[in-house]
Amino acid sequence: MSPLPTERSLSTTPEGLMWEPSERWVRGRKGDVTVVDSRHPVLVWEPDLPVPQYAFPRADVREDLLRPAKNPHIGTHTGSQVFYDLEADGELVANAAWTFAADDLAGHIAFEWFRRSGRGLDHWYEEEEEIFIHPRDPHKRVDAMTSSRHVQIEIDGLLVADTRRPVLLFETGLPTRYYIPPEDVRLDLLVPTDHHTGCPYKGTAQYWSWHGGADVPPNLVWSYPEPLPAVGPVQGLLAFFNEAVDITVDGERLERPVTPFSAMLRPRSPRGPAPA
Repeated sequence: MSPLPTERSLSTTPEGLMWEPSERWVRGRKGDVTVVDSRHPVLVWEPDLPVPQYAFPRADVREDLLRPAKNPHIGTHTGSQVFYDLEADGELVANAAWTFAADDLAGHIAFEWFRRSGRGLDHWYEEEEEIFIHPRDPHKRVDAMTSSRHVQIEIDGLLVADTRRPVLLFETGLPTRYYIPPEDVRLDLLVPTDHHTGCPYKGTAQYWSWHGGADVPPNLVWSYPEPLPAVGPVQGLLAFFNEAVDITVDGERLERPVTPFSAMLRPRSPRGPAPA
């Protein structure tokens, strides 16, 4: 019997890093300058990070644009060894790249992703598709499925959504999200905000806050007006954070899950978390 893909390809270093080769063609740009162009990237998972990142063979990196970091962020990444500042497109970006001390990853350089860390390269591409926030995890699934389940959502005891035509979004490691047609939502109780977030699996989300009197987190509701093709069925539908509302599905009240978003869902926080 052939081994499973994860058994065949995933390796672990003594430092606790997991890594595997990727067959995707990956490019990274700073402004108009291509800094990385690799057909042999490596996906790396750090112990304390839930998402992967890429490391690239040195031959695929414009090392002439890298300078030893003036103020290296030692300890920022597991087993990080050497940090680099990036000088490209007329701008100097501090600590934009680094190397791992792991022997398995010797000869590779990793880069920060701008829209995740606020520094690094501006645009990343897998094949011809631009990727946001972080690389997609090949061991994670995201499925959007139409359903006829009866979904009701309450905030502070008030029914704000009631539908029998939701789209259920199943994402590995997260609770099921219930996307509801706007016609089945009390939109008069929601106020649009200027908050937006990006997701490498779903696209860019827009938000609404609760207009009622309950002390609930802002940016509680989100929607993808132009989702990525893989989750096309959620287009224009609204989802609520399970962690902060009461959801009943086919007459059964669901427990509020505890997720990485729970700690960020603070009432009256100035910014909402990224949606799942």
